[in-house]
Amino acid sequence: MIQMLPGSFVPVLNDGELRLRCVRLRDARELEAVLLRDREWLQPWEATLPGDEGRWDVRAGIRSLLDLAGQGLALPFVMSIDQTIVGQLTVSNIQYGAVLSASIGYWVSKDLAGRGLTPRAVAMATDYCFQQMKLHRIEICIRPENAASLRVVQKLGFRYEGYRRGYIHIDGDWRDHYCFALLAEEVPEGILNRWRAGRVDESVARVTWPT
Repeated sequence: MIQMLPGSFVPVLNDGELRLRCVRLRDARELEAVLLRDREWLQPWEATLPGDEGRWDVRAGIRSLLDLAGQGLALPFVMSIDQTIVGQLTVSNIQYGAVLSASIGYWVSKDLAGRGLTPRAVAMATDYCFQQMKLHRIEICIRPENAASLRVVQKLGFRYEGYRRGYIHIDGDWRDHYCFALLAEEVPEGILNRWRAGRVDESVARVTWPT
């Protein structure tokens, strides 16, 4: 189910109890509480700024995301259940014209990890990008050590494309990433429907290099 909040370019996506909606400035306190509570769980996968040892500013981060959303360059979602925030998912680096692509990044609170919420959220956002925005390619880049995120792309059948050395500054240093992608024509029935119907070929996500 797709809705649009008044004054927002970001849709509201619903699947059962799981809701994706645009992040808001008034979410800052709740988001910060979750990030602090799950600090040990999330810190190894958090993007950082080279040379910046200052405390992260949640409100400034939200403002930046909303500015990108206003330009049509990002879809900054929070994941919620019963109006409680349980994670974030951001569609970023949206490109138009001859490229029609975007990237997806996400996190979920520790106490809800492993319950299938993240693959559902990724599938919902990907379906919206393909079916409503008419994008052609969605990419997800993951640290080799992040077994939980690697399981998400495997479940959804994102294809392994390669190894990016020193790709993103994460947790205080430049980290290598595996790259996975999916094309719109690979999932004409929708990625969420394909997953639920058990038609995903998980082998396409197998990492083949480096060994």
